[in-house]
Amino acid sequence: MKKFKLALLTVALAGSSMAATAQDKAALIKQFIDVQRPGIESLARGLVEQSSSPIAQAGSQYLQTQVPEAKRESAAKAADAELKKYFDDAYPIVRDKAVQLAPVALTPLLEQNFTEEELKQLLAWINSPLSKKYQELNPKMQTALTEKLVTETRATIEPKMRALDENVAKALGAPTGGQQGAAPAKAPAKAPAKK
Repeated sequence: MKKFKLALLTVALAGSSMAATAQDKAALIKQFIDVQRPGIESLARGLVEQSSSPIAQAGSQYLQTQVPEAKRESAAKAADAELKKYFDDAYPIVRDKAVQLAPVALTPLLEQNFTEEELKQLLAWINSPLSKKYQELNPKMQTALTEKLVTETRATIEPKMRALDENVAKALGAPTGGQQGAAPAKAPAKAPAKK
């Protein structure tokens, strides 16, 4: 009987220890997701910007080829105002939904792929001064690489883009740069800056 009680006590202690470990791990996962909120919001911002990018690009192309030069500035301002209005309306919706869904989407992945100790290490790294310095420098590094890459590939890629533009226009039966009265193909203008 004593052995049975001892076995029950051992099982009870092990169960409470596992429950405490699961609670500790769940708290670490919640903390990790909370620390990732700026990245989650940035993801939402990127999705909203990406969703309006084809419209902005098509609008810019249309503006350059179809709108009389005298009306372009006012038309561009009106289009920019509409794009900003869309962004200001859509971003909070997507951001709030992303923040709401992050725990549901990320918790199982974190639970399955990280131990409690690894989560502690990950949080220590993310909150470290070195990580913060890296995060601040990372956009500058991406910009530097992007600028260099664009400069180095522009001469090769731009003719391919012009050919693609003309070939797609031909495939669609639209006027091309070589047809009478058609404007030459231009690279899409940069989408207006978002707030």
